[in-house]
Amino acid sequence: MKNVDVLAIGHSCYDLSFFVENDPQSDEKTTATDLILCGGGPAANAAVAVSRLGGKSAFCGYAGLDPLGEMISKEFRDEGVDTSLLIRKEYPTPVACCLVKPSGQRAVVNYRKKTPCLDPGEIDIFAIRPKVILFDGHEPAVSLKFLNRAKEEGIPTVLDAGSLHEGSSLLAPQVDYLVASEKFIQQLTAVKDPKAAFEKSSKLYSHLVVTLGEMGLFWSHANKKGMIKSLPIKPVDTNGAGDVFHGAFSLGLAHGMEWNSLLLFSTVAAGLSCTRKGARTSFPSKEEVENWLKKIKLEDFLLFPF
Repeated sequence: MKNVDVLAIGHSCYDLSFFVENDPQSDEKTTATDLILCGGGPAANAAVAVSRLGGKSAFCGYAGLDPLGEMISKEFRDEGVDTSLLIRKEYPTPVACCLVKPSGQRAVVNYRKKTPCLDPGEIDIFAIRPKVILFDGHEPAVSLKFLNRAKEEGIPTVLDAGSLHEGSSLLAPQVDYLVASEKFIQQLTAVKDPKAAFEKSSKLYSHLVVTLGEMGLFWSHANKKGMIKSLPIKPVDTNGAGDVFHGAFSLGLAHGMEWNSLLLFSTVAAGLSCTRKGARTSFPSKEEVENWLKKIKLEDFLLFPF
């Protein structure tokens, strides 16, 4: 059994990120100013982020036997991510096309076709011994199997809830830490106002973090609530920033970070990833994050009371 800080379970795909000056309209052609190709997917990206930040990570998910799957597998190995639980079969590797605008915001089109979710019987859940398990909800059956093991062994679990779907709905009430997007809590509560949606959601989940992009984040933990500001940077590309946050958050949990320090560490890592183009090509190193943390003060980012 291999020891890792974080085991990330979920979606892996191959990303094509096109940088465009304007959103193309119907029947309109446009020219990209740049193109970045690399692996992607929420849990897959988080595993890479953990490794970049100095932790040991493993990924459990799918990649095809096609050329894109081979590139994903190689990229994991090059990044130091354990691929013992990467299942490769004849189904196509999922693909994502990202259109990144000058503001740094992006639109994403995912393509999975008929590639099925993994069969839990294919996975040896005891091949990896993690300190923390991170789910993105896109492999619900396998995730439930690991969740049961986590409960039995007292392994902390985190859910990256980007949107409300079958997997996130299933896992959200069962994990220890729910780290959700603004979109998720709005869909969950049918409340449009982010603060009101957070207040309603915080009554359902004891450890809740809601990321708000440039507005920072809401948090609820240990019967307290608050906000943390985002890193004061000019975004170039926000693609993958949430995945970095989840990876950093999970790694910080694995290392026993105090709550506010954990949130600041995750905020800095995610913020730095927005200052460069691409998803994984922008992920910061451990040294970059540590240098930023030396220059800033925690109290400058905390907002109390909520």
